[in-house]
Amino acid sequence: MSWLWGAVIFWLAAWAFNVWLANRPVARSRAVQLFIPALFGVTLLILWEGIVRGLDVPGVILPAPSAIWATIRASLPVLAGDFVQTILKGALSGYLIGCGAAVLTAIAIDRSPFLQRGLLPIGNFVAALPIVGIAPILVMWFGFDWQSKAAVVVVMVFFPVLVNTVAGLAASERMQRDLMATWGASYWQTLVKLRLPAAMPFIFNGLKIATTLALIGAIVAEFFGSPTRGMGFRISTAVGQLSLDMVWAEIAVAALAGSAFYGVVALIEKGVTFWHPSQRGRT
Repeated sequence: MSWLWGAVIFWLAAWAFNVWLANRPVARSRAVQLFIPALFGVTLLILWEGIVRGLDVPGVILPAPSAIWATIRASLPVLAGDFVQTILKGALSGYLIGCGAAVLTAIAIDRSPFLQRGLLPIGNFVAALPIVGIAPILVMWFGFDWQSKAAVVVVMVFFPVLVNTVAGLAASERMQRDLMATWGASYWQTLVKLRLPAAMPFIFNGLKIATTLALIGAIVAEFFGSPTRGMGFRISTAVGQLSLDMVWAEIAVAALAGSAFYGVVALIEKGVTFWHPSQRGRT
């Protein structure tokens, strides 16, 4: 029980320090803004470790963070292979294809009133389809390798990016579009110089949502058929073997990859939409 009480006391002390630090003027600095959530995450891991050790929780129910870290260190080649198969091949390729197709489709919808009335309702219907129903079908169509996982990711990311892009293309003001017409600008000139720049905050909102959906889609698709590698495959087999430390190791790698993926997209957004009030307010 000493582990449990020590972890609880440390967590409460770190919580009080974080609250105190967040209310100081120094909290506006970039270093402190990164330190506060980092400390909060570390305290949660220590509390988790203390609860598992203090209450003697079996590893088949909830392994300690130290056991998960030991599994990660001992299984780096396996985890690296699963990362390449699921994230780089399945999730990333499907993300690029799905988001690119969504932006092009949004431009076509913006250009055609027929597509606005006909395609968007179909998109709503497709977006409502459960992933556990679509994934087995796409695995049967595209095989058991990464192509079927990429196809599932395309289906998952397409509609959020499409909806946000269509909304963004309509975000420019009527007066601005009339001014472009007064200058004799064509549709494509107006699109490139006015409407797409104005739509960038909306597009990046959809792209950031799609980062998490891409990872979820690729991992879930591997539950329905995969070669002998991949995060979803490893999780399903490890659960059957009651190897919960490997399951949590894969979850940790997926969470870190998803956070890094989201951060890269957010960083690109900051560079592209530096003119937007939301970005100026963060600097």
